[in-house]
Amino acid sequence: MKYTTLPNTNIKVSKLCLGTMTWGNQNTQDEGFAQMDMAIDNGINFFDTAELYPVPATADTYAETERIIGNWFTKTGNRDKVILASKIAGPGDYTAHIRTTGFSKTALNEAVDDSLKRLQTDYIDLYQLHWPERQTNVFDIRDYTHITNDPWQDNFNEILHNLDEIIKSGKIRHIGISNEGAWGTMRYLEEAKYNNLPKMITIQNAYSLLSRTFEGDLAEIAHRENIGLLAYSPMAFGVLSGKYIKGSAADNARLKLFPRFARYSGEQATEATKRYLKIAEENNMSLAQMALAFVNERSFVTSSIIGATNLEQLKENINSINISLSDDVLKAINEVHAEIPNPAP
Repeated sequence: MKYTTLPNTNIKVSKLCLGTMTWGNQNTQDEGFAQMDMAIDNGINFFDTAELYPVPATADTYAETERIIGNWFTKTGNRDKVILASKIAGPGDYTAHIRTTGFSKTALNEAVDDSLKRLQTDYIDLYQLHWPERQTNVFDIRDYTHITNDPWQDNFNEILHNLDEIIKSGKIRHIGISNEGAWGTMRYLEEAKYNNLPKMITIQNAYSLLSRTFEGDLAEIAHRENIGLLAYSPMAFGVLSGKYIKGSAADNARLKLFPRFARYSGEQATEATKRYLKIAEENNMSLAQMALAFVNERSFVTSSIIGATNLEQLKENINSINISLSDDVLKAINEVHAEIPNPAP
C-alpha cells in the first residue's frame, strides 16, 4: 500500500480509502465485515462512511452502514487501526427522513452524537458536510444556473464556529466538504484563514475517467490552498469495470439493482468507456485497474475511495495501487477525453 497525509495534519492515510455505501442494502453486515478485514490486511487504514448510507437512502435503512462499522469495531477492537471519515447529510428531498435543518448548530451536534453512538467510538477523524445547503450544481449537473429565490443565506462563518466547538470537545478531529464547488470551497477557506477558524482539509467529489470536472478551478484550489481531493466513484458505479459493456455484470450489480443511477450510463459515457476499455486491453490491464491507477496518480488526489460488492472486486481494486500508467497510456486516455470530455459530470 502507498500512503500520504491528510493535508495540514500529520495523519497518515492510505492512498486507497474503503468506501462503504453499499453495506446494509446491497451488502450484508457479514460482507461488510469481510471487506473491512481484507482492507486492513492489505494496508488500507482509511474508511469513509456517512449517516446517509446505505445508498439508495431510505428511512428503513437509515444509518445502517455506520451501525455495521460500529459492530465491526466492537467485534475486532480495530478502531485504533482506522482513520475514520463520516458525513452529515445536507438538506434535500431524499434526506427528509433524517432532518430538515441543514447545518445548524443543533443539526451538527445531533448528527455527530448520533454517528458516534452508531459507530461505537468517541471520535471521528474527519467529519464532512455531505453537500451544500444552498442551491447549486451538484450530482450530474454540469453548469451553474443561478436560483434567484434560494432562501439560503451565507452561513459559512457560523458553520465553522459550530464545528470548531465540536472539534474542541474532542468528538471530531478535522473537517472537510463534499460535492462542493469552487466558490463554496473558497468561502470556507477564506473564513478559516481570516477568522482563526478550523480549515476544511479535504473535499470529497466525484472524479473518474468519465468525470474530470475537478481538473478545472478546483484542481488549482486544491494545490494552492492545500486541500486534498477524496475522489469518490473512481469506478463510475462499476461502469469502468467494463462489465456492463461486456454483458458480464452479475444480477446483484449496482446498476442492475438500481437502474435509476444512470449518471455514468449515457450514450457519450458508454462510448468513452468502450474506448477506455480498448486502451486497457491493448496494454494488458483490466479497465478497472487502469481507471483506478489514473485517479491514484493525480497530484491533487489525497485518496481514492474504492467500493466493491464482493471480495474479488475489492482485491482487484486494491491491486491498482501497484500500477503506474505509461506516458503512452496517458496520452491515449487524454485523446479520448479531448473528444468526449466529461460525459458524466
